[in-house]
Amino acid sequence: MKMSGKKLLNEPIDVSGQFNDFDNTYFYIERLLSFDIKTGQGVLLAKRFVRKYRMSFNCITAPLENISPWEFPPEYECTERLSFSISFVSDGIVRIQYFPKGKRKINTEELMLIKKIEADTPENIYEDEQRITYTNKKHRVVLVKNPFHIEIYDLQGNSIIKTVHYEDNTALDNSYSTPICYAKNVQSLQKTSAFSFFLDYNEGIFGCGESFTGLNKRGQKINLSTYDALGAQSTEMYKPIPFFMSSKGYGIFVHSTAAMTFDFGSSYDQTASLYIDDNVDVFIFTGTPKEILYNYTDLTGRSPMLPKWSFGLWMSRITYKSEEEIRNVAAKLRCLKIPCDVIHLDTGWFEDDWKCNYKFSHTRFNDPKKMIGDLREQGFHISLWQLPYFTPTNELYDEIIQNKYAVFDSDGFLPTEDAVLDFSNPDAKKWYEKKLKTLFDIGVEAIKADFGEAAPVHGIYYSKQSGKYEHNLYPLRYNQTVFEATKQATGAGIIWGRSAWAGSQRYPLHWAGDAEITDSAMAATLRAGLSLGLCGFTFWSHDIGGFTQRSPEDLYLRWLAFGMLTSHSRCHGQPPKEPWEYGEEFTDMFRKIVEFKYSLLPYILEQSLESLEKGFPLLRTLFFEYPDDKTAWYIDDEYFFGDKILVAPIFKSGVKQRDVYLPSGEWVHYFTKEIFQGRQWHSINIDTLPIVIMVKKGSKIKHVPPAQAIDQTDWNQIYEKSF
Repeated sequence: MKMSGKKLLNEPIDVSGQFNDFDNTYFYIERLLSFDIKTGQGVLLAKRFVRKYRMSFNCITAPLENISPWEFPPEYECTERLSFSISFVSDGIVRIQYFPKGKRKINTEELMLIKKIEADTPENIYEDEQRITYTNKKHRVVLVKNPFHIEIYDLQGNSIIKTVHYEDNTALDNSYSTPICYAKNVQSLQKTSAFSFFLDYNEGIFGCGESFTGLNKRGQKINLSTYDALGAQSTEMYKPIPFFMSSKGYGIFVHSTAAMTFDFGSSYDQTASLYIDDNVDVFIFTGTPKEILYNYTDLTGRSPMLPKWSFGLWMSRITYKSEEEIRNVAAKLRCLKIPCDVIHLDTGWFEDDWKCNYKFSHTRFNDPKKMIGDLREQGFHISLWQLPYFTPTNELYDEIIQNKYAVFDSDGFLPTEDAVLDFSNPDAKKWYEKKLKTLFDIGVEAIKADFGEAAPVHGIYYSKQSGKYEHNLYPLRYNQTVFEATKQATGAGIIWGRSAWAGSQRYPLHWAGDAEITDSAMAATLRAGLSLGLCGFTFWSHDIGGFTQRSPEDLYLRWLAFGMLTSHSRCHGQPPKEPWEYGEEFTDMFRKIVEFKYSLLPYILEQSLESLEKGFPLLRTLFFEYPDDKTAWYIDDEYFFGDKILVAPIFKSGVKQRDVYLPSGEWVHYFTKEIFQGRQWHSINIDTLPIVIMVKKGSKIKHVPPAQAIDQTDWNQIYEKSF
């Protein structure tokens, strides 16, 4: 909730505000002062501007005016010159760097990037008085010396991307469009960067992490700072990722963990400005969406395969609190023949609800190890909730503080009420891993890595970095720690994580947080999953039926059909979530929907492996598969499940059909076998399940008879259905 004039603790930062502060000084990049074409290293010259009030016909504006240096002694004037670098990581990747803040001693490349970047200079280089041109097999990159521009073209001469210079402004107010520049804050002297480029009038922007807003980010301003969104219909994000792709054939990754704000034509329609509370270090990718995502994940990493059992149904609610409850739920699932592989225990398995001490309640659990063993014999795996924040009355609180395992502030005090575990501290990680191991030793196989979005911004971390850089990095460290501890103890790496940053796709899987129980929240959840998938997350899940209140029956079933056609499927939220609590008819349809996913497991596992090899999502936007189809770029309520099945969820109660856009080719209704022509809209009847499922004609989809648990599947009975 935003409060007028108030800044809430951990509220995402609008970095663009530094460029609207009338007291700040602005340094607009003017020209390339010097440059070595072989090394790609050079120096940029910046001109100083300040805002000057101007009145015109009873309207006061604050346009920008060039000013002379004002510092004393004059040596400070050197801040108008800054280092610049361009490098060619591969034929499809260009790296641009400039350093208003100077180069940092602490480097986090080993966390965000999976390999050392080794750049090659293209052999084809041309220079004249005005331009330097690099040409490789993929594109042509031009550095215009004065006025300074970076321009990228394909080999046919079509413009892909062009940066903005302050002289490009054509508006009557020269402050509307932000060029490539940096701002110096008058109070702190801290510098904030802006990397700006032109947008075509019809260009679409996609990605930026698990964003619940419109799939196309054109016209939006997005703050990239991890935050507990407390829902699925706001601009806040549990998983902001500083990566996006354009319908023009490029993608951009901002290599930083500092707070950022991406303005995609929200403030000025023809300009995209990436505001970064750091130096500029951007990777620009060119190609199709698949080529761009392949190259991005080649740098930042790809998801490994998850254990087969994880693809089954996860049954949960907030929260199972006793051994008796869990045994009863397991027995009922098997009695009613509802396939299920995981029972998740949320916040209530401790003696005190929410008070995480890594110990089962001694009053409500007689023998946790035996319970887990018994459930395992029935085909169930156990997942447990926990979090890395420790309240003052937690029995572990004093131990964490005394051993300095928590994040502290610059004065040596806690910056928050809770002790927040510092995952940049190797000793804290070892302590935490030992706590998890006591759970793995009794048979637990998955840990819900909840929270992680509220790492103290004002903290000082063991890494010697402040929260300015560690806040967004915290989820990545957290995800990595839980994943690796699980893999070491059980042999199978997996988490159930809520927060993420670039690189977290290496430590699957993640779910979409605490969605409302509405049609709008269901639709927003799909948009969020598609956006996250475009950032290299192969696996993803969400709380089926919504989290915040009791799920309406009709919504629950429609959401279940969508959820079972997601890579991973968990029913979770306010009780009841168990199908038998809604009645016999509901339970029968619930079983039917779950069995459908279990029958598709050969296809799902096959598609997962193929996706992992290339860094592709299992849930895909239509344009990911059909980038030449202009209509496909506008569809945000359908998706591909792998590359053969098109899914159109039902977002309204009581409807008998829905409009579905089908890309080029012929498409077969999964249940009725009716054939539809592609590259057009159709009103398609809802049949058998509360969802529309279409299959690309000519496809062969592998199936298997559904078992009560994936471990009990007879893989010798795999059969194909031809469409």
